[in-house]
Amino acid sequence: MKGSCLCKAVVYEVDAFDKPLSHCHCYTCRKANAAAFNTSGVALREHFRWLAGEDKLSHYESSPGKLRHFCSVCGSQLVAEKPAMPYMIVRVATLDDDPGVRPLRAIWTSHKVPWLDYEHLEESWPEWPA
Repeated sequence: MKGSCLCKAVVYEVDAFDKPLSHCHCYTCRKANAAAFNTSGVALREHFRWLAGEDKLSHYESSPGKLRHFCSVCGSQLVAEKPAMPYMIVRVATLDDDPGVRPLRAIWTSHKVPWLDYEHLEESWPEWPA
């Protein structure tokens, strides 16, 4: 599976996810992704590689030992890692291909936002409203 940032300056590839996909509701994921939660997949380092734009990456240490890597051009967060660990944490929304699996769990639900509720939406459109 290939993935990329918004401006396509950084491209990566993942062979497989080695754990189930998860929705993370923690405060730092919400802030880093500007979203109610982040969907991520864990890939062993041997299943992950940068294909282009690695020189365009920047990082931020969001908690001790955890680096969040993002494109320095467009700001898209692509992966997180703890360098001492054998895996990369891939931001699934940056994949250009369907991973073929669906999230099976949610973590940090104690940080869940109270306003996320799709059941009570009055309107929705497949794209922009007419």
